[in-house]
Amino acid sequence: MNDPTGQEQLLKLGARTVPVLAQGEQYIFCQNLEDVAEFVGLQGSGHTPLPPATLITKWINVLRAAQRYILQLPNERLVERAIDSRDRSIRLLSHHIFRIGEAFLETAIDDVEYWVDNANIPPEDGTFTIGEEIAGYGDTIIERLESWWTQLEDKSCQQKVKTFYGTPPMHQLFERSTWHSAQHTRQLIAVLERFGIEPHGRLTAEDLAGLPLPEGLWE
Repeated sequence: MNDPTGQEQLLKLGARTVPVLAQGEQYIFCQNLEDVAEFVGLQGSGHTPLPPATLITKWINVLRAAQRYILQLPNERLVERAIDSRDRSIRLLSHHIFRIGEAFLETAIDDVEYWVDNANIPPEDGTFTIGEEIAGYGDTIIERLESWWTQLEDKSCQQKVKTFYGTPPMHQLFERSTWHSAQHTRQLIAVLERFGIEPHGRLTAEDLAGLPLPEGLWE
């Protein structure tokens, strides 16, 4: 995003999405930390994924926090960029937090092959234009996630799922979806702070503990 030649390099490799790690003409999609560690010659990533039962609790907590923050945002400012360097509005960022959950459920329940773009499907024009509507969308996703978890027979989440980078265990996509929502919820906190609004019920270090979040807030 910050390199004018970045897209050209990506297309030359034959990749169509990021994040990608390349060495010469070889590359991998960086969706799995263990794959990344192996690619660069390390003996494992050192990361131990949280159990699925812990992930669902953390994810719901994150989504509830996102709802609180969205309701604090002035509706007239939802059209502004969340960060100057990226053309994504606060409205789209807020919707995306819950769309991540919907995309996960489509793969976990309906066997839809997971692609990055699945989680980036924007709302239709003229919809979800105010905080109450986006938070309401969040309610439907939270209810569906809770129902999925309650009805899930094999809670080890070792079932294979179809993704653009292979057929990993569901546990891997579950963890990725959880921290993905968490990272963007952290960004909403930063947006509120920029507006001079104290976030209601901040996510704590304990809330996020064990999730492989990027060090940078906008990475």
